[in-house]
Amino acid sequence: MSLHVLEKLAATNPDCEIWWDSSPLVYDGWKAEVLGRAPTEKRASWSAQLTRLFDAGTVEKEGAMGFRGVTTNPPLSLQALQANPEFWTGEIHRIAADLPEPGVEATYWALYLEIVRRGAEMIRPAYERSGGRYGFLSGQVDPRFFSDKARMLEQGLQLAALGPNVMVKIPGSKEGYEVIAALTARGISTNNTTSFTIPQYVACMRAVSEGLAKAKAAGVDLGRWRSVITHMCARLGNIGDLKAQAEARGIALSPEEIMLGELAVMKRAYRLGKDQNHPSKMLQCSMRVIDPGTGKPASSWHISKLAGGDFVYTCPPGYIEQLMQAEDRLPAFDPRSIDEDAPDAVIAKLMHIPYFRQAYEIDGMAPEEFSTFGAFAATATEFAAATRKTVDFVARALEMTQRRVA
Repeated sequence: MSLHVLEKLAATNPDCEIWWDSSPLVYDGWKAEVLGRAPTEKRASWSAQLTRLFDAGTVEKEGAMGFRGVTTNPPLSLQALQANPEFWTGEIHRIAADLPEPGVEATYWALYLEIVRRGAEMIRPAYERSGGRYGFLSGQVDPRFFSDKARMLEQGLQLAALGPNVMVKIPGSKEGYEVIAALTARGISTNNTTSFTIPQYVACMRAVSEGLAKAKAAGVDLGRWRSVITHMCARLGNIGDLKAQAEARGIALSPEEIMLGELAVMKRAYRLGKDQNHPSKMLQCSMRVIDPGTGKPASSWHISKLAGGDFVYTCPPGYIEQLMQAEDRLPAFDPRSIDEDAPDAVIAKLMHIPYFRQAYEIDGMAPEEFSTFGAFAATATEFAAATRKTVDFVARALEMTQRRVA
């Protein structure tokens, strides 16, 4: 049996988990496209690999799947809408007709809840068969409102009510950590997203601990509760202020040094959690494949340099296919990689850059600064723009109905 690259990664630690970073509703269509592009000699093995990772029929019958969970958000759900626009246009009309006040925003949010509900139902057998250990689907509060505590809490409760295997994604803002504490106190599983820095991870662990203490005092059942803390790895070094600040100070950074810095933040957070025996699990996302072309070695340090750790890796469709295209040119995973540190000289160089110090030092930022940190601000802007596209999909569907009536 030919193992997928991600199956080989998971084999470096029995507690390592591979997740799908998109709606499960789009998996079959994406799989067919990938196999259509596959080299003839690899099509059969790729088909078997992708079927092991996720097959709705197998999940339904056996409660088993290679992916241990799923992450979604409102922008990612646009992929589901675009994959079957005629069906979802009909659903939008149905949802709007059932709402007491069917405005565009209300319809959009109700539609997103429906997409989350359907996805969670698809993988719920994996949740039930594993006793709640696996089979969670993360549904995210609206990324446009990362500072609105009341709204995030309301939406988080709505998401959690969709099913026992719905994990609520909350942003890494000061207000977001207050919501994580409140949801945890109710026994609701959470995923801390738009998080990049050690101060954020420390704040999340503190919020989770605070919530757990309240839950235990109130006798809340925590038997199937989980917490993951996301590190948006490549976004830390590539969409924030690291490069600009380095250039302004005359510091030349290689792509390798940037990646080593991103990984140093992740490893420091991982070790902080282990030292405290904290129940939250670190989740790696926003990974990249460096592929110079046919016949040349490829790499993905965002996973290979963490091999041996018990991380969650949530992988978007494009990244998974890139790994498959480069599989013969990727080095074997070394389970000792998790214990390797970046060279002291690289960390010393990066510490001359304020942006990196904010990310790496435990007291690098106050909670009030989280939402103005470069990577957070850029990602929040990107997610808000993608969310507006999803809202506009709903608006155009409703406009079609109005034109027909007129």
